[in-house]
Amino acid sequence: MGRGVDLMRKRRSIALPFFLTVLIAAATIAAFWFGRVPNALSPFPTISMQKQGQWFIDPRLATLRTDRALCNRVLSGPHIQASPIAPRPEKKGCGWSNAFRVSKAGGASISIRHLSCETTAGLNLWILDAVQPISQKMFGSPVSAVQNFGTYDCRNIVGNPMWKGLRSQHASANAIDISGFKLANGTKISVSKHWNDKGPKGRFLRHIHRKSCRYFRVSLGPNFNPAHHDHFHFDRGLFWTCK
Repeated sequence: MGRGVDLMRKRRSIALPFFLTVLIAAATIAAFWFGRVPNALSPFPTISMQKQGQWFIDPRLATLRTDRALCNRVLSGPHIQASPIAPRPEKKGCGWSNAFRVSKAGGASISIRHLSCETTAGLNLWILDAVQPISQKMFGSPVSAVQNFGTYDCRNIVGNPMWKGLRSQHASANAIDISGFKLANGTKISVSKHWNDKGPKGRFLRHIHRKSCRYFRVSLGPNFNPAHHDHFHFDRGLFWTCK
C-alpha cells in the first residue's frame, strides 16, 4: 500500500512540472501566433522589407499586427511604397485597424486601397524573395506589375460549405487575391489562363504559389476549389493551409 502511494506521489511530482512546461510553451506560441509579443521583446530581429532570405518569417511578421508605429518604419524603402490609412472600427465583423494603401511591392507596381500591415509586409517579401528571382531566371525579365482582384470586402468565406457563416479575412483587410503578372519585357501571365499551362508560364505560377506558403498563413490556388480558379488567395489569419 505504501509503495503505491509513493508511486502516485512520484508521478504527480513529475506530471505537474511537465504540465506547467507544456502550458507555458503553448502560451508562448499563442502569444507569437496572435501577434501579442511586442517587437522589442521578440527574440528575433525586426523584419526587413529590403533583405532576401530572412529566417523565422512568420513570427517576425506577426509582431507587425497591431504595432502601427513599427509598420510605418518597416514598410519603407526602394522595393515598397505604402502609406497608412485611417482605421475603420470593426462593425459586424468588418473593418480594419492597421492597414495601408500600397502602390509598389517587391519592386513591382500594384494597386491596393487597403491591406493590413502584416499582409502587406508578407506580400512585399514574397514578390522580392520568390516572384522576382524566379521571373528573372525563367524569362530573363523582372515582374513590373502585379494584378489583383482586391483586398477588403465585408463578406463571409465563400467556396467552402464547411466555413459557411464565418467572416473572410477579406472582411478585415487581411487578405489579397492575386490574378496575374506583367513582366518588364511585356510578357503577361494570368492565373486563369496559364495555371494548367505545361510551358514556362504555368511552371512559373505553380512555382511561385508553392513559395508563397512561407509568407502567408493561408495560400490557396486553383487546385483548392473552383472558387479559386482564377487567382491566388493569400492571408495572414489564424489558420494555416497551403493548397
